[in-house]
Amino acid sequence: MAFSEEFPLLAHTFLAAPPPLPFLYPWYAIRVRSNYERTLAHYLRANDYQEYVPLYRDRRQWSDRVREIEAPLFVGYVFCRIDIQRIYTILSAPGVVNIVGYGTKPEPILEAEMDAIRRVSASGLRFGPHPFMHEGQRVRVRRGPLKGLEGMLLKVKQEDRLVVSLELLQRSISTEIDRLDVEPAL
Repeated sequence: MAFSEEFPLLAHTFLAAPPPLPFLYPWYAIRVRSNYERTLAHYLRANDYQEYVPLYRDRRQWSDRVREIEAPLFVGYVFCRIDIQRIYTILSAPGVVNIVGYGTKPEPILEAEMDAIRRVSASGLRFGPHPFMHEGQRVRVRRGPLKGLEGMLLKVKQEDRLVVSLELLQRSISTEIDRLDVEPAL
């Protein structure tokens, strides 16, 4: 009995040409108009792009109440894996201002930086935006949910914070960290 007769669905799946895999493409930062992060993310997802809009919990105060909301971690940016050949379809999407780069050339974001942002946001630890910094001691987390992650160690209001940065955007995020869980990075 032939493989295709024994497993007809599997044979069809393996014989068909696979669609292009979005994770083979580099991450780019797309600059968007004010409050268009979620709109563009939905548009990109509907058009088979791998997009990422990291969100964090933020406390907002109005005159009569305080509320906790989900806000974009990098206001005005949506991250997306892009095939450079299809860049014009992204540029014509609703709310897109440009793709971040040097001059007119889009510049991809380092995979390690995107991985660091994704790991911090998925860690379950409390995190939020942080001013971008050039100074500080580089450290590597040696245990816990962020094991292997590199960033800068800072002390803010008597607590240690790990700062992870996106160099291209000159933006950073920080999360609480125990000083005993980090070691100097080489």
